[in-house]
Amino acid sequence: MKELWELFWTFAKMGVMTFGGGMAMLPILQREVVENKHWATEEELVDYFAIGQCTPGIIAVNTATFIGQKRRGAAGGIVATLGLVFPSLVIISVLAGLITNFSHLAWVVNAFAGIQVCVCVLIFNAVRKLLKKSVVDKRTAAIFLLVLAGGVFLDISPVWFVIAAALAGIILKNLEVRGQ
Repeated sequence: MKELWELFWTFAKMGVMTFGGGMAMLPILQREVVENKHWATEEELVDYFAIGQCTPGIIAVNTATFIGQKRRGAAGGIVATLGLVFPSLVIISVLAGLITNFSHLAWVVNAFAGIQVCVCVLIFNAVRKLLKKSVVDKRTAAIFLLVLAGGVFLDISPVWFVIAAALAGIILKNLEVRGQ
């Protein structure tokens, strides 16, 4: 029971402190789950992000579910997910009634513009950290560049990029092994 409470509380703190949506939670998830709690490795977290991106729902919620399930099974997955979304549910319920009254004020508009820029920087920093851990050789660099180019020039679902990257990883590794 203590570990379930710790899952709930850890993810609730992340949920209450993160602004900007699921992608904005990635740096906080990385810090809390990998660096502070040691509940997952960098590599596992990257896998959770990839799978979370491919499955329905918000990437941070999906990742919380994976981590909770890894720690305490189905109950852990449910508790971690509830912990992550509970603060937002409460805050949004309160704000929903108030925001329409204040959304036209210049300081509110400007505050949200500043928050959006901050969220971009936080996401960039998380991506930079993950990139250092993920692109480790010529094979992973090639996959990265292909997916980056595809993401910039093609308008297709991220699911296809993940599937293509997985296949490319398998094929390139097999070619590498045969070449040795």
